[in-house]
Amino acid sequence: MSLTLSNVILHQLVKNDQDELEIHLRNQTLDNDSATEDLVAELHRIYSSKGTKGFAHFAADSEFAHWLKQFRQGELDFLTFSNQSVQRLQTELAKYPFAEAGTLVMAEYQSLATDYLFIGMLPTCHSMKVTDQLGISATDYLDINKMDIVARIDLSSWETNAESTRYLTFAKGRVGRKIADFFLDFMQAEVGLDVKVQNQVLMQAVEDFCADSRLDKEEKQQYRKQVYDYCNGQLQAGDEVTVKELSSELPAADDGTNFYDFTSKQGYELEESFPADRTAMRKLTKFVGSGGGMTLNFGSMLLGERIFYDAETDTLTIKGTPPNLKDQLLRRLNSDN
Repeated sequence: MSLTLSNVILHQLVKNDQDELEIHLRNQTLDNDSATEDLVAELHRIYSSKGTKGFAHFAADSEFAHWLKQFRQGELDFLTFSNQSVQRLQTELAKYPFAEAGTLVMAEYQSLATDYLFIGMLPTCHSMKVTDQLGISATDYLDINKMDIVARIDLSSWETNAESTRYLTFAKGRVGRKIADFFLDFMQAEVGLDVKVQNQVLMQAVEDFCADSRLDKEEKQQYRKQVYDYCNGQLQAGDEVTVKELSSELPAADDGTNFYDFTSKQGYELEESFPADRTAMRKLTKFVGSGGGMTLNFGSMLLGERIFYDAETDTLTIKGTPPNLKDQLLRRLNSDN
């Protein structure tokens, strides 16, 4: 991975005897050697591979953003900037009973011609190691794979387009861990682009375009499949859905209107590009639902062919039961009788 490291530092937040968070500040940045480069490269790789991310941007009165701008302009050194940041983080964490100790990593680096600032709270794990004398001793290590309190700022985007709502990304973390309640508050950032909403709007635009174009059932299925194939390909490649690019791969309506023009004129308020959402995408080709002890999942092309829904009686009829399911049903019926 091509990565150029500029600055990296570690600070620790630990619990004292009163179960209060205290800061252990490092008094100088880490050396830019192979070990620190490998650490930041691994942090960048793992964070980039995380599927569930939120987008955000700094509030107009963000003190953190002011410090960051001072640092980038040379008015603050990285050590001072990091010290101010971790002290502010401690203040935010102290408001929450679930706040945990950990090691704060702050790194400024460049990857693929883009400048980034990485900020993450890494959990510390305890383990054992074998010494050179074949003895056993306790050791602590950073559990990078389990980091979920983490954010990354695209400094290049922020400095060239401050009006953007997506230059700051953050991991949404585990259920119940309210990342936005303290980690974004610490940076005084506001949630920006909503990826799930963008995908839902895209799916609705696809259905509306098919309806306006008066496509028949097979044409609609083919249109949805083309949209799915494109979005899935972008997701697999780690690229974003680009509405204009998607439109170029789809047939235009009989009057010549293409999908991109349709979404623009109808005011769907889609971003030019955004990450694909697997759950929303799946609805193009499948029906999925669960509740009341049932989970159903079937291809959308089966509706009206082998699967029929009666809205008045709220009844789903399946013709041609899958062999393995049929075998289970027959065995149960025979055993019950």
